[in-house]
Amino acid sequence: MYKTAITEMFGIKYPIICGGMMWLCKPRLCAAISNAGGMGNLTAGNYETEEEFRTAIWETRRLTDKPFMVNITLLPSVRITLEHHRMYVRVCAEEQVAGIEFSGTPLDKALGMEAVEILKKAGVKIFHKVGAVRHALHAEKIGYDGIYAAGIEEGGHPLNDDVTTLVLTAKMVSTLKIPVVAVGGIGDGRTMAAALALGAQGVMMASRFIATKECEVHERIKQELVKRQEYETVLYGKTLGLQGRGLKSKIIEEILSIESRGGGFEELIPLMSGLRVKEAWETGDVDYAPLMVGQSIGLINDIPSCGELIERMASEARIYLAQAYQASGGSLS
Repeated sequence: MYKTAITEMFGIKYPIICGGMMWLCKPRLCAAISNAGGMGNLTAGNYETEEEFRTAIWETRRLTDKPFMVNITLLPSVRITLEHHRMYVRVCAEEQVAGIEFSGTPLDKALGMEAVEILKKAGVKIFHKVGAVRHALHAEKIGYDGIYAAGIEEGGHPLNDDVTTLVLTAKMVSTLKIPVVAVGGIGDGRTMAAALALGAQGVMMASRFIATKECEVHERIKQELVKRQEYETVLYGKTLGLQGRGLKSKIIEEILSIESRGGGFEELIPLMSGLRVKEAWETGDVDYAPLMVGQSIGLINDIPSCGELIERMASEARIYLAQAYQASGGSLS
């Protein structure tokens, strides 16, 4: 049932991938997802030194013998520099991690084609998370192994083209020769089935994995995601050219108010800093910092283990795909 280009590429049981999440995608969560048959994620930006980053890779490998992804976000940052990005790529090549999820600036433009070649030589599969077909075509041209089709529903930094996952996935599948993974609004077996029916070779989730037992975040955050609905996220940061989607909160109301009156970078950045977000995840104060989650929070109703979540999604998706096929007059064994 779950033989796709993604399961074949990485040798995993289910085509369910965890996306990068600053401060949250650490060894314990990463390994739990991989051990459950999916593809865990270790977010490079959590680590400021080579020793810390390499140790995190080793710790993840101590917890699982299954493959996992590393996320590297190539966007402007006060804390993470271009030298950090070069270090992350070099260490991933040296450690021969299974794959990298890049987001932001294309790798060849950020670090040069030599970075692409180093990873290819090391056998590291590279994917780029993009919100437009034009960006996906560039990634395909320079040698990426796959694409994450990230719709406007996603948490984090959706492209300001504002195209939905439904349309974007279908368009990319019909346009590209490399595998496409659907991103944004994925949170259960139904949405997974929909993505596979569109021709996606896998799904990527991030917000849904926050509300799991293994995610190292304050319990109040998990309960908040269970309580909140799909309409309780908002886009912000547009005036900075860095659109983000986050949980509706007092701090995001303040950010939007500053943006509406023309406030600039110096006013906004202290409210949006990564260290502020880190503190909010740890204390459980949802009003202290913008917490980047997607519209899929409307599909979160409980706090299972990663294993329980992935098995349930895989089972549900199979049922929904079978029902759809039978409704069309066919059958699925």
